[in-house]
Amino acid sequence: MAETTLAEVMAELAALEDPKARDVNEKHGDDHGVNLSKLRALAKRLKTQQQLAHQLWETDNTAARLLAILICRPKAFERDELDVMLREARTPKVHGWLVNYVVKKNPHCEELRLAWSADPDPVVASAGWALTTERVAKNPEGLDLAGLLDVIEAGMKDAPDRLQWAMNHCLAQIGIEHAEHRARAIDVGERLEVLKDYPTPPNCTSPFAPTWITEMVRRRDDK
Repeated sequence: MAETTLAEVMAELAALEDPKARDVNEKHGDDHGVNLSKLRALAKRLKTQQQLAHQLWETDNTAARLLAILICRPKAFERDELDVMLREARTPKVHGWLVNYVVKKNPHCEELRLAWSADPDPVVASAGWALTTERVAKNPEGLDLAGLLDVIEAGMKDAPDRLQWAMNHCLAQIGIEHAEHRARAIDVGERLEVLKDYPTPPNCTSPFAPTWITEMVRRRDDK
């Protein structure tokens, strides 16, 4: 297949724009109207194209950036390049996909995790916490879990929304995965009461850490 040009892809994205999808996405802070299943189908057709991914990212268009993340080569990015991209990621979906689909697969992941976790920008710091949560679950060796609980206990209550959400996820993951820290994780969650009253649909698990931890452990024990 001939190389697809940026103009051709942007025209396709414009054609996929759906006002109803935009209304739903904008409620979550995402300024695009492209159905994600259709976006993924387009990415599947384009396959991996690193140069096109760079061009799509540079448009500063949310749908184009999501597509860029899907067709890029995650291991090809330099550390500083990813740092700039994260700071440019304006919307929650672009931010989340960049961390989950690109940074987690990049050789500089651990270096970025440490740098971002200490960043004064709470949105950047939330990316560092998301990477820490991944390590808590999959590669905890070398992590100071008790120290992480200290930081969460001291800072989560007053953290801005996205950072608070990321710290809370880490708190829950520590409690779920590490029995020796479970009682303290639940205690921290109960005292801070972060997301205690979060509206949770039926059959969904509450993001309130003590409830989340207890439910996930119960499900695991029931298997």
